[in-house]
Amino acid sequence: MIHRVKSNAPHEIIAIPFANYCIFAVQKKEYYIMLERLQYVKQRFDEVSDLIIQPDVIADQKRYVQLNQEYKNLKALVEKRDEYVRLTDNIAEANEILADGSDAEMVEMAKMQLDEAKERLPQLEEEIKFMLIPKDPEDAKNVMVEIRAGTGGDEASLFAGDLYRMYTKFCENKGWRTSVVDFNEGTSGGFKEVIFEVSGEDVYGTLKFEAGVHRVQRVPKTETQGRVHTSAATVMVLPEAEEFDVHIDMNDVRIDLFCSSGPGGQSVNTTKSAVRMTHIPTGLVAQCQDEKSQHKNKDKALSVLRSRLYEMELAKKQEEDAKKRNSQVSSGDRSAKIRTYNFPQGRVTDHRIGMDVFDMDGVLNGNIQKFIDELQLVANTEKLKESEVF
Repeated sequence: MIHRVKSNAPHEIIAIPFANYCIFAVQKKEYYIMLERLQYVKQRFDEVSDLIIQPDVIADQKRYVQLNQEYKNLKALVEKRDEYVRLTDNIAEANEILADGSDAEMVEMAKMQLDEAKERLPQLEEEIKFMLIPKDPEDAKNVMVEIRAGTGGDEASLFAGDLYRMYTKFCENKGWRTSVVDFNEGTSGGFKEVIFEVSGEDVYGTLKFEAGVHRVQRVPKTETQGRVHTSAATVMVLPEAEEFDVHIDMNDVRIDLFCSSGPGGQSVNTTKSAVRMTHIPTGLVAQCQDEKSQHKNKDKALSVLRSRLYEMELAKKQEEDAKKRNSQVSSGDRSAKIRTYNFPQGRVTDHRIGMDVFDMDGVLNGNIQKFIDELQLVANTEKLKESEVF
């Protein structure tokens, strides 16, 4: 039982009774808010745990997927809650032993327990605060990544190829699966355009900060005077839309079949297995030629088209959110220059957060997690300031 003592102090003084005495402690009011919110989380977790095994929920695919994602998010938070309750119980228990003071050995152990709990508690509170921020429902989705060479001619195509390798290496390290949907090779290597899908855990929430213009500064192989040239490539990260996210009337879609190009065996340039889809109302085009099967190419092209239509609506929402938040790490502006890869200086700079990394080889081999961690931290901090968590 906790008894509150009225006070004008910024912190609330509480009296915690133990046996025949009271130990007075000063605790931040946030402590009670934290426990209240965590108790609500536990109640909701128990509700969702029961719902996802109900036959009517399992039969409703859209609701089942949403509840499963909520269950996963809540489970991680409930585990933090259990740790938080355990630590606060340990502090109360240690304070009780210290107040008694009759057993020297127990007092020494209580001091150690109290020190460990007090050291961990502030860090745990920060982790819980960020986890209590409402999650973007898009973050759990798989993605379509589109890399297009921009200004710079052949050098831009080569750079687009470097970015493709960087992202596939990163995905490989994360244990994610990648699959090429469509590509258009550059005349001297690399890609004029390459589209690939990535599937795994929280893919969009991780890769969405990579959307924008990437700029490279280096001496091209064809440069005889040793001059540094600047080229660019654009990266788009589209959350993969499910059928229940976007409905496409196939009467609004024109389907063109053509022969595949590039490596692929005897079927290349002999059978019309490649598919191009045009959404007539919006003019959006999606195509796939990676598979030898026309049916599989149709499925992939439709998936790309659905994701592009979904992204159009999502981009509007992100733009509105970015204006409200004045966010420096918005993932909605595909025209913004976000990162520069300066080869002469061996430096990679993320312009949104002013972060420099002097490890060009490592970054191009997929070691970009340090950028993503900082961008996520900034974005979450902005959300935390807006939210009503505390």
